[in-house]
Amino acid sequence: MTRRPDAPLEPDRAPGAPHGDRRIRIEILIVLGLSLGASAVYSLVAIANRLTRDVPLGDQTATLNPPRDQREIFDLIYQLLGIFFDLVPVALVAFLLWSTARPHLGRLGIDGTRPWRDSRDGVGLALIIGIPGLALYLVGRALGVTVTVVPTALDEHWWTVPVLLLSALRAGVTEEVIVVGYLFARLRDLRWGPWTIILTSALLRATYHLYQGFGAFVGNFAMGLLFGWLYTRFGRVLPLVIAHTVINSVVFIGYPWAASAFPGLLAPVPVPTPTP
Repeated sequence: MTRRPDAPLEPDRAPGAPHGDRRIRIEILIVLGLSLGASAVYSLVAIANRLTRDVPLGDQTATLNPPRDQREIFDLIYQLLGIFFDLVPVALVAFLLWSTARPHLGRLGIDGTRPWRDSRDGVGLALIIGIPGLALYLVGRALGVTVTVVPTALDEHWWTVPVLLLSALRAGVTEEVIVVGYLFARLRDLRWGPWTIILTSALLRATYHLYQGFGAFVGNFAMGLLFGWLYTRFGRVLPLVIAHTVINSVVFIGYPWAASAFPGLLAPVPVPTPTP
């Protein structure tokens, strides 16, 4: 028997009912399992792998944008496919939280009503957290608790800069829409308190960056606290997406110059090859 379009949902399917809570929890696990939750699991395995190597953590390297193929055209194809499929979970959460009433993505903190103000706030936020983030990375490197992060190892092609910008946008959209917009909406449906949600989101963000070392864990946890508090206060995810994208864009595009200008600080540490 079909339900009339105007008929109310059954009580056990409403948010807040036991059956509804169970469905929300399962949905969260599925979404995270397809996206950043899986990254967090891989990151935990990666840091365990790094800590059990003979090479000290501070002498290891993590490359964020490696080449995917030796042939230029296939490298480009693989790069674009990777970006596209990483954005599919974003489309999924947009579908799950889409509202028939405007703003359609209001539950994700997206309404598009103040693009210039969101852009201004995003750029300002990038400036506020960018320099402390770099300082924390350098401190972590000095203490030997952070690996050398190589933002890009792509060869110089005509498409290198556009792909790096798309990669920066992919990271900003994926992380902020899922870890902030989606997760906050669904945990509120489960009646979690504001600071419990903020701490959970920040912990997830820190965990999927743990493969870069403990300095990255601390830095991203602090960033998650700030972003979570801002989202709780203002309810807008676009400034967070813009800030994240701007920071990544500067790092990705500026890294080759910075590594050559400051090799002692940013260039990978060569690992000596053992002699037979």
